[in-house]
Amino acid sequence: MITFPNGIRVPSLGQGTWNMGDSSAGRAAELDAIRTGIDLGLTVIDTAEMYGNGRSEELVGEAIEGHRDEVFLVSKVLPSNASAKGTGEACHASLRRLDTDRLDLYLLHWRGRYPLDETVAAFETLVADGSIGAWGVSNLDTAEVAELPPGCQTDQVLYNLTRRGPEFDLLPWAASAGMPVMAYSPVEQGRLIGDPALAAIARQLGATPAQVALAWTLRSGSVLAIPKASTAEHVRENAAARDIHLTEADVERLDRAFPPPTGPVPLEML
Repeated sequence: MITFPNGIRVPSLGQGTWNMGDSSAGRAAELDAIRTGIDLGLTVIDTAEMYGNGRSEELVGEAIEGHRDEVFLVSKVLPSNASAKGTGEACHASLRRLDTDRLDLYLLHWRGRYPLDETVAAFETLVADGSIGAWGVSNLDTAEVAELPPGCQTDQVLYNLTRRGPEFDLLPWAASAGMPVMAYSPVEQGRLIGDPALAAIARQLGATPAQVALAWTLRSGSVLAIPKASTAEHVRENAAARDIHLTEADVERLDRAFPPPTGPVPLEML
């Protein structure tokens, strides 16, 4: 479990939905995947208005029908919509696609032309009217997050074994502020699975490379990982990563294969 600054506790392993909802042929399998994840306790579900121009939100809305109170629902506003007026309009459009009356967490997808304080004020209005439970950001670096007013619950960033830049400054700052970080693409969109070094370590642990990559991401207890899985089988594989305990020796081996940063690294995005 991880705890947000507002005291809400959620599982540290959830479900991402980037590139889901685009294919009618795969829709049944994707719905089954999301529902299987909910049954397994992967109840944080992350989506965005950008994903498939809203098709991901529509998929999630269908998947959680009858289960809304079981999930912690996260979506994001595009920076081009994040004005004082546009943020509210975008949020309510997302709510219609998700067929719900509220989001648990609403994020700014990345920084755009609108001032952060304008977007934050719009977020606070949405909190006040019950449209969202809380707000946060995504793809902002440490200096940008540090300038935000109280109320920010998380920063969702690209973080995995091959994208360790946040460890140098963002993760320590967030830990000191009591704010968990959300990690998207924790398996580098599947590319980590074929890494020989990771595969060798996984074999010794009796696990899959994806499971080891996820266990590594979750190791600190202050990161919420949201891997995407389009099939129930893949979801079950991800869920089993929660049972993997990485020893200090395991982490050191991973550090040798995937060296941590020794200095500041510009925030990376996919």
